Amino acid sequence: MQAVEITSFGEPDVLKLVNRAMPVAGAGELCIRVAASGVNRPDVIQRKGSYAPPPGASDLPGLEVAGVIVSGDEAAMQAQGLRIGDRVCALVAGGGYAQYCVAPVAQCLPVPAGLSDEEAACLPETFFTVWSNVFDRGQLRAGETILIQGGTSGIGVTAIQLAKAHGAIVIATAGSDEKCRACVELGADHAINYKAQDFVAEVKRITGGKGVDVILDMVAGSYVSREVESLADDGRLVIIAVQGGLKAEFNAGLVLRKRLVITGSTLRPRPVAFKAGIARALQAKVWPLLADRRVKVLVHSRFPAAQAAQAHALMESNQHIGKIVLTWEDQ
Repeated sequence: MQAVEITSFGEPDVLKLVNRAMPVAGAGELCIRVAASGVNRPDVIQRKGSYAPPPGASDLPGLEVAGVIVSGDEAAMQAQGLRIGDRVCALVAGGGYAQYCVAPVAQCLPVPAGLSDEEAACLPETFFTVWSNVFDRGQLRAGETILIQGGTSGIGVTAIQLAKAHGAIVIATAGSDEKCRACVELGADHAINYKAQDFVAEVKRITGGKGVDVILDMVAGSYVSREVESLADDGRLVIIAVQGGLKAEFNAGLVLRKRLVITGSTLRPRPVAFKAGIARALQAKVWPLLADRRVKVLVHSRFPAAQAAQAHALMESNQHIGKIVLTWEDQ
């Protein structure tokens, strides 16, 4: 099969199309003929040498795929209501940038009715991440207010829509007026241009000084102190990436006085059983929203797999609104 390999750590041009042996599905696994692969920020970090795959995972980048089941553990598939020939999307710990990919059966979901393979390839990494962090860790409830940092990223567009669909008031940040308009079009009640406005002041203005109940943060670093200021009493800050740096200083007194929770997670190294629980929740509570188009998949750009370097360059430019996808049919 063909696959996109990280030939050495560095800039996007280290991504090369190569020939690899096809993977073989083991117990509890299935093999997918991949039609499309989602591109995510962790892929970029892995390419740069700062996000190694978990033990036993493929060295190939790629955390989400969509395609057709071609083989696998039939008993495990039957238990999940799947069979050879079904269209599925899957969350994987690596190996997604390839024509064939092995995935745990429990991390596979049927493609929602009406979605293309390219749209389906955008779902697993972002939807698993948002559900786990916004609703499980962040405990967002209807009527509460959430601040989503980076509202036009793949995570951001997903979080805006899911939070809104579950009855929350949504505030999103973005880096331009155009991106702020996109956030509002996706359902955000308010959008803050963080390059032109102080998000702390804007949050306080919008909430009448109360602050927000949940913050989904992909920046960390210097943002943490400002987010602590932006939280309401009993607020929850959930950190899922550290694009702004690993270290943060903040007013611990505010954490005590406002009874705040500061938490975070990484999904990739978690066990299959944990991810399986998220998959079942998504199928029950979110897949119907996708099938009804109450939640939309926003594909910004599609690249043939041979152009993975261009896809990564776009990701790093931060000019995209929504998801970036690699396609395999032309390889």
